[in-house]
Amino acid sequence: METKINYAVVGAFVIILIAALMLGIIWLSAGFSTEKYSFYVVHMEEAVTGLSLDSPVKYNGVDVGTIGKIRLNPRNPNQVDLLLKIKDGTPITEGTRAMLNTQGLTGIAYLNLRGDAVNTKPLLAKPGHRFPVIPTAPSLMMRLDTTLSALSNNIQSVSDRVNQLLDPDNQRAFKEILLNLNQFAITLSANDKQLNMILQNTAKASQQFPELLASSKNLMQTFNEQTLPAANQAVNNFNSAANNLLQTSAALKQNPAILIRGQTTGTLGPGEQ
Repeated sequence: METKINYAVVGAFVIILIAALMLGIIWLSAGFSTEKYSFYVVHMEEAVTGLSLDSPVKYNGVDVGTIGKIRLNPRNPNQVDLLLKIKDGTPITEGTRAMLNTQGLTGIAYLNLRGDAVNTKPLLAKPGHRFPVIPTAPSLMMRLDTTLSALSNNIQSVSDRVNQLLDPDNQRAFKEILLNLNQFAITLSANDKQLNMILQNTAKASQQFPELLASSKNLMQTFNEQTLPAANQAVNNFNSAANNLLQTSAALKQNPAILIRGQTTGTLGPGEQ
C-alpha cells in the first residue's frame, strides 16, 4: 500500500523553515532589540579618517549608539555629515558637543559626546531641519595641528625678521654701534680716572681741612687780640683829630685873626675889639 504524501503540507513546512532561518540570520546580523533610538546630525569640520558605518558613538566613554550614515555635505565639501543613531534617554542637550577620538594604540576612531552642566535644555530640531544638529568641538589631533601650524608661522615670522635684521645695512649700522660703544667705554674709562683723581684730591683736602680750620681759629684769635684793639685805637684817634679839626674850623670862622696871633688873647688897643 503506497503512502500518500501531502505536498502542500511539505511545501508549507519548507517555506516556514526557510523564513525562520532567514529571520534568525537577520536577527543575529542586525541585532533586533526593543531599544528605541533617536537620530541626530553632526557636521564635522575636519577629516573623519577611521570612522565608518556602525562606528561607536559614546557619551563620556559609554556606548550610546552608532553612526548610521556618512557623507560629504553637498553644499560644503569641506564638511562631513554624520547621522547618529542614539539610544533614547541619552542626555543630549544644547550644551552637548561631538568630538572625534581614537581609542588606545589601535587607533580605532569613534565619536565622543560630552555634555555641559550649564546648557541643560534638550536639543531639538530647528525649523527646516529633520533632525537636531549637535555642534562639534575640535579633536585632539586638530588642536595639535592648529597649534603646530601657529608655532610654525611664528617661527617663520621670527626667521624673516632676523633675516631683515641681519641685512648688510643693519650689519653696518650694528658695527657702528659697537664702535661707538667701544669709544664710549674708552671715554668713560678716562673720565673715571679723572673722577678718581678728583676724589683723591678731595680726600686730601678733607684731611687738610682740620689744620686749615685750626689755622683760621688762630688767625681770628690774633685778629681779636691784636688787630682789632689797634684798629679801635686808630678809630678813636681819628675821631679826636676830627673833633679838633672841627673846633679849629669853628674858631677860625669866628676869629680869623687866630691864624696870625694864635689863640692867646692880649690887651686890645684902641679901636680893637
